[in-house]
Amino acid sequence: MSLFGRATFSAAGYAAARPTYPASLFDMVLAYHNAQSPKGTLLDLGCGHGLIAREMSPQFDQVMGLDTSTGMVKQASSMTDDAKVTFRQGGAEDLGFLPDQSVDMVVAGQSAHWFDYSKAWPELSRVVKPRGSLAFWGYKDNVLVGHPRANKIFDEFCYADGHVAPGLEGMNAYWEQPGRNKVRNLLREVEPPTAQWRDVRRILCDVRDDTAEVPDAETAWMRKRIKLGELEAYVRTFSAFQGWRDAHPEAKSRAEGGQGDLADILMDRIVESEPQWKAMGDGWRDAEAATVWGTYILLAKRR
Repeated sequence: MSLFGRATFSAAGYAAARPTYPASLFDMVLAYHNAQSPKGTLLDLGCGHGLIAREMSPQFDQVMGLDTSTGMVKQASSMTDDAKVTFRQGGAEDLGFLPDQSVDMVVAGQSAHWFDYSKAWPELSRVVKPRGSLAFWGYKDNVLVGHPRANKIFDEFCYADGHVAPGLEGMNAYWEQPGRNKVRNLLREVEPPTAQWRDVRRILCDVRDDTAEVPDAETAWMRKRIKLGELEAYVRTFSAFQGWRDAHPEAKSRAEGGQGDLADILMDRIVESEPQWKAMGDGWRDAEAATVWGTYILLAKRR
């Protein structure tokens, strides 16, 4: 997650603009953990700004959040007022600070696509207790329900090769790989080793650019109504957008007094794609649409 570790990355902006997780998700993973009062120790890998650690802390005696980004660890600590929740810098590949069989449940929200599993699986198998649980979940690109033109523009700016407008390079070259492709494939290629893990379950929700209806709530657990202004702020948290900004320091956003950066031009195109949005003029940021993310949940039990 090197882009999130750069000095130009704003952990506070990430925390403010990223989507949250519904209570139903936490209910689902705790039900799989199969304990009315889980307690014990929870390990949150790639904890970011500490959202999952804070949400799940009431169910555990101790919660530890790890992130490779110093900025994220500082942000998580600043947002958390709970003595049993601690954060430290680190990754799934080196859990040497933890004793064998010391973790009851390990979770990773929107981070498991970054792990080097040749190193992570041995470490996770070592620290998770027998009959302990693993729950990884995450999301790929969201679509605006019933707005195929806007979704096509969004996809082009994110993944088209080369320029997406005259003289304007898109984001595609700046996604960190292979992580991005793993999450776009909903982590299908990540398989818990059968010698150490059992009862593997996957819950997948794949969405297309032309999605006309919101899938059922159990499958599409990450969905909301979003304002276009919120969508703009969300785009600015993308690691690929951060990479694009670092590669194009001359491109200043309109908010910075410039002529407009990639996110500004993207939103111009999206607004122009729908007459009702375009008719709102400068008030387009208040326009709303239903949005749904493609998601995965990967669950496993330690033998």
